[in-house]
Amino acid sequence: MNLSQINIRDPFILTYDNRYYMYGTRGDNCWGECNGFDAYVSDDLVSWSEAIEVFHKPEGFWADRNYWAPEVHGYQGKFYAFISFKSPTHCRGTQILIADSPLGPFRIHSDGPVTPFDWECLDGTFYVDEAGAPYMVFCHEWVQVGDGEMCLIKLTSDLKSAASEPVVLFHASEPSWASYAKENIKSYVTDGPYLYKPTGNSSENTPLIMLWASFSKDGYAEAIAISDSGNIEGPWRHAPELLYTKDGGHGMIFRAFDGTLYLTLHTPNQTRLERPVFIPLIERDHMIYVSNSNES
Repeated sequence: MNLSQINIRDPFILTYDNRYYMYGTRGDNCWGECNGFDAYVSDDLVSWSEAIEVFHKPEGFWADRNYWAPEVHGYQGKFYAFISFKSPTHCRGTQILIADSPLGPFRIHSDGPVTPFDWECLDGTFYVDEAGAPYMVFCHEWVQVGDGEMCLIKLTSDLKSAASEPVVLFHASEPSWASYAKENIKSYVTDGPYLYKPTGNSSENTPLIMLWASFSKDGYAEAIAISDSGNIEGPWRHAPELLYTKDGGHGMIFRAFDGTLYLTLHTPNQTRLERPVFIPLIERDHMIYVSNSNES
C-alpha cells in the first residue's frame, strides 16, 4: 500500500528496529462505533503493509466508540499506547494500554482513563522530562469548556494513573491567529498536542516545542507553542506563524533512519478523505520550519 490508500486521521509514527510503525484513527468509523485500532508497517516510508489490528475491544470494555489518536511509545522495555475512548455513558478520556511489541496485542494497562472522570478530554500525548519523570499533555475539550484548554498531568512511574491534578498550560483562544472552528459554533479548539525537544547545546537552555492543532481563518491548521525555559510546565507562548495551513493537522514529528526530520499529519480534514502526509522539516535556532517553505 502507499499513503494515498490509507484512510486514517491523527497519524503517529514509531521508529523501532529499523522499521516504521504508523498508527492512526480509523477513517471509516472515527465518528461512530469502533472496536479497535491498527498499525501499518514500512521499511522505507513509501510502501506500507495492509492494516494490522493491534488492539481489539475486549469483552466488557467500557468504551464502544471514538477510538481516537493512538500514540505508541517505547518506555522501560514495553510499548504503551495512549488512546482516547468514549461511550454513551462516560466522558471521553485517554486510557493507557501496554504491549510487548509495536504490533501488540495491546492490553488494558491503566484502570480506565487517566484524564479526569467528569471531563471531556482527548489526545493524550506522552512526555518524559530530563529528570525521567513521565507526563501526559491532553486537551480539555471545547465541547465542555468553550475555550479549549491544553492541560498537563504527571503520571505514576508505572503509567497506571495520574500522579497530580491537571494544570492548564494555555487556552485555544490565546494565539493571534485563533479563530472559531465554525461560524455557528462560537468556541475555540485545542487538538493533537505533541512535544518535541530541538537539538541543542547541553550548556545552554533549549526550548521545548509543542505541536498542536486548531482553527485559523483558513481552516484546520498545525501550530507551534514554545516553552522557552524547556520546562513542560511552561510558561508557553505561541509562534505567530502557523506550521501548516492547508486544511491539515493533528501532527507529530519523527526522525527517519537516514536522519531526515519529518512532520506527519492528516489532510484534508474531511471524513473518509483524510490521508497521512510526510513533510520534511529543518531545525534552525531551536525552532522547526517546513523545509524550503513548501507545505505540500
